[in-house]
Amino acid sequence: MSKEVKSQWEFGDLFSQPTTRRILTVTQLTANVRSLLEKQLGQVWVSGELSNVKAQSSGHIYFTLKDANAQLTCVLFRGELLANRDLLTDGQKVVLHGALTVYEQRGQYQLRVLAVELQGVGALQQAFERLKQRLHAEGLFATERKRPIPRHPKNVGLVTSETGAAIRDVLHVVQRRNPGLRIMLAACRVQGPGAGEEVARAICLLNEWAGSGGPERCLDVILVTRGGGSLEDLWAFNEEIVARAIFHSRIAVISAVGHEIDFTISDFVADLRAATPSAAAEIVTEGAVASRRVVSERAQYLRLLVRRQIDQHREEIAGSSQRLLRLHPRRQLNEKLQYLDDLRSTLVRCTGQTMRHYLTKAQNLQFRFLRFKPSLIMAERKHQIVELYRSLRESATHSIERRRNLVDHLRSRLRLLSPENVLARGYSITMDATSGRVIRNANQVRPKQRLRTRLAKGEIQSDVTPGTNSK
Repeated sequence: MSKEVKSQWEFGDLFSQPTTRRILTVTQLTANVRSLLEKQLGQVWVSGELSNVKAQSSGHIYFTLKDANAQLTCVLFRGELLANRDLLTDGQKVVLHGALTVYEQRGQYQLRVLAVELQGVGALQQAFERLKQRLHAEGLFATERKRPIPRHPKNVGLVTSETGAAIRDVLHVVQRRNPGLRIMLAACRVQGPGAGEEVARAICLLNEWAGSGGPERCLDVILVTRGGGSLEDLWAFNEEIVARAIFHSRIAVISAVGHEIDFTISDFVADLRAATPSAAAEIVTEGAVASRRVVSERAQYLRLLVRRQIDQHREEIAGSSQRLLRLHPRRQLNEKLQYLDDLRSTLVRCTGQTMRHYLTKAQNLQFRFLRFKPSLIMAERKHQIVELYRSLRESATHSIERRRNLVDHLRSRLRLLSPENVLARGYSITMDATSGRVIRNANQVRPKQRLRTRLAKGEIQSDVTPGTNSK
């Protein structure tokens, strides 16, 4: 600030002192930004979709994490002990845990990845995916090993909780669609610790029960089911012990766990997956419902068959009647008479056409004879000769006239170029009297040389005197 003015003649500091500026280099500024990011944010969890995943020969993996409005550069170094690196694929939606930092050489911030999880499901979903891939590799999901579900089952084994909603849904559908279906319940817990072992034990128990007795202990299909819930609630059906119990079951298994959007390991191993417990009950009762429908529609179907048979026989009788009418002697006689009439008409028509054809041919021949009469041909040839003679004479006359004109023209040109014509205009030609060579330059003569000068009329003889030739 300027100093305080004490009098009217003191004006203070007219110019303010310059402020001190702190100038940073690019490296210093980038280092400050990196320090702020690492101190203020540190390690973070961030979700998004992977893109541009590139694994370098050094072992480092570079990729981009993006959402609808932004993107983040990420790097997973080779030294990070990460078991699920295979989750890093383009298009995969993941949750990343890492440290936010700045790559100073490019001046861009990036996330140094420390952990990878599938988005929204965490460790359970990772375990689900790992078990799914391993069992699929072992062939537990193979389509060729799946057994068909009996269309008309009589005895069904049910593996579920005796107090859950699934058993009520199944019993309600069975009571409504096929009350005669026998259900053997193997009760077990379907949620919580140890539920998977109980489900697998119930499946094995039903197999042992069906194989230990006679026909009265036969099971056609086993239904493994429970109602909907979260991933944690359904986890018992994602355990390996349940998958292997379903795989080793001698009886076909239907898996109906959760709602339509829920998928468990048991769904992939089972011979058939149903969307809900009610849908599974409809599947096992579909044969009975279809059979009732067929029986109820049988009377109408029989009436339709009888009507078709009657209509078919009626058509056959009508066809036989038509054939008998066509084979009647009177009708055959009438047809033969009609055929004779057609032949007569055809004969008359063909005769008339033949006569007209030959008449036209005769007229054409007569016209040709008249056209080639010798007197007419001689007159035509005579006329052609007269015309040729006249044309030849005119052509010769024109040719002679044209050449006469050409000779006159050439004569006129020769007359104009003739030396006599030049001499007539006052010129002369001087030549050597002895050799007759034309003198064109005064240097070509020598003293006492005899010259001969030709004029338009006559010649002059002369001698060259010394000193007369000019240079």
